[in-house]
Amino acid sequence: MNSAPTDLELRAMLVSADRRESGFRLLMRRYGEAIYWHIRRIVVGHDDAEDVFQETCVQVFRHIQSYKGEGKLSTWMYRIATNEALRHLRRRTHRLQSLDSVNPALLRQLQAETPFDADTAQMRFQEALLQLPTQQRLVFNMRYYDDLSYEEMASITGKTIGNLKTLYHYAVKRLRLQLTTDN
Repeated sequence: MNSAPTDLELRAMLVSADRRESGFRLLMRRYGEAIYWHIRRIVVGHDDAEDVFQETCVQVFRHIQSYKGEGKLSTWMYRIATNEALRHLRRRTHRLQSLDSVNPALLRQLQAETPFDADTAQMRFQEALLQLPTQQRLVFNMRYYDDLSYEEMASITGKTIGNLKTLYHYAVKRLRLQLTTDN
């Protein structure tokens, strides 16, 4: 029985012309869904997330030789996905920092596409998340949903661990305040 390839073995597959396709399929099986949902939580809409995910895949494929194995391959990919998602948000004419700027149709779409039972409490939580400033939402999502360590988040975002802890703290504080005052 074959064991799963290491990150460096996977990288070797991706740079080898005869193993590139199987390497990319394995890469997507291993990390694709997590990367997609990471992006989706940043850009919110499915269509935007698909576009950013595709651009992330292109960038991963184009720059795989720059991955040297000094950290996890997933962390390297999260960094690319985060940068692409933030680039996408910057290109937009409006930012999704508050419900006032969120198109109501987009919020209904989010509710309709949510893979879990979107009960009232969950929707209130998602609405409160959308009200966070982009950087707080990004850090909260990486910590809460992706269960990344502060060290991994620092590698992805280029921010200090102290700054990330502060952003997370303020995000949690704002979410608690928002959720308790909505009752």
